Amino acid sequence: MAEKQLHRIVERAVAKVFDRQLPKLQAELVERVLEELPAAAAEAAAPPAAANVGTLVEAIASVHAGTSQKEILRALLDACSTRASRVALFVVKAGAATGWQCRGFGDDDAVKDLPLDLSSGPAAHACQNRVVTPGNIAEMDGRFVERFGGPANEQILVLPLVLKDKVAALLYADGGANGVLESSSLEVLVLATSAWLEVASLRKQAQKEGPEVAAAGPATSFAAPVQSVSSFADPFAAHAPRHTALAPPQPEPAAEVVEVTAHAAAASAAASAPGAAADPFAGLSPEDADTHRKAQRFARLLVDEIKLYNQAKVAEGRRNKDLYDRLKDDIEKSRSSYQKRYGNTIAASGDYFQKEVIRSLAEEDVSLMGANFRH
Repeated sequence: MAEKQLHRIVERAVAKVFDRQLPKLQAELVERVLEELPAAAAEAAAPPAAANVGTLVEAIASVHAGTSQKEILRALLDACSTRASRVALFVVKAGAATGWQCRGFGDDDAVKDLPLDLSSGPAAHACQNRVVTPGNIAEMDGRFVERFGGPANEQILVLPLVLKDKVAALLYADGGANGVLESSSLEVLVLATSAWLEVASLRKQAQKEGPEVAAAGPATSFAAPVQSVSSFADPFAAHAPRHTALAPPQPEPAAEVVEVTAHAAAASAAASAPGAAADPFAGLSPEDADTHRKAQRFARLLVDEIKLYNQAKVAEGRRNKDLYDRLKDDIEKSRSSYQKRYGNTIAASGDYFQKEVIRSLAEEDVSLMGANFRH
């Protein structure tokens, strides 16, 4: 009986303490929650590293889907516009930089033909040293700043687009009003674009030389064609700054050559030979054929990405004949990207992504994909 009475006394004492302390505890709890909210919101808003890598690979794939200089550079600007609030491309020619296109400045042609001073500041440093150069907006060309203003935090980035060891263009980027400026992603995109422009130039040159290689006959069909540096297909050759005269042509250095591999030469010769395989898109209009080819390339890039980041899973899936189960998330995510780009185009009938999954992942053996793979 005494124990029960003691229990009631303790309960009343504790209740009185809680009555007095509860408002204070409640206020402290609210303050603690409010203090943690910004950090929690930031963590929730930040995408995981894997997602960032995935979107970056998709951006590079969109650049690699381009076949002409304009397509490639526009894809670069589009990709960069999601990683910087404002981006602008300036073509470097004859020692001068001239505006080409931009994103985030209101009009994509806002910088068209705008000259950019290369005598000082971040632009000069990036051009002369061929390195990514951060800086302050106050160091930029005054004409540019007067016309477009600067970002809220005043921080800018200038990235050189290098071709054949020469700066062919400069990409300007800043955070605008919202401060979005992903330096590392921008650098990767510019490097990938530089490499792809060189590949596109070599392919164009090989196509031109293909008929000559084929006509030379068996005695020379395996010799690698030679070209001088100055005759290398320049992706920016068509763009000359309007405010400066073109530099006079210089004599070609006979010792400097760029060799195209024998494999590329043989491929060009085979393509131009009478017995070469027929073009599967020969009966289509040039525009429709180009769409089909771009869809094929995009599908290859997406599936190559899956293989690159899941080599162990691919090997295990082939052994156990359950590739789809192991790679389902990656396959369906890439399929969605492909459908978004080409699902409503003339290329949809080709189903190139599905074909590439079977060709590249399953090595043309659909049974390796497993029973849950839809085909």
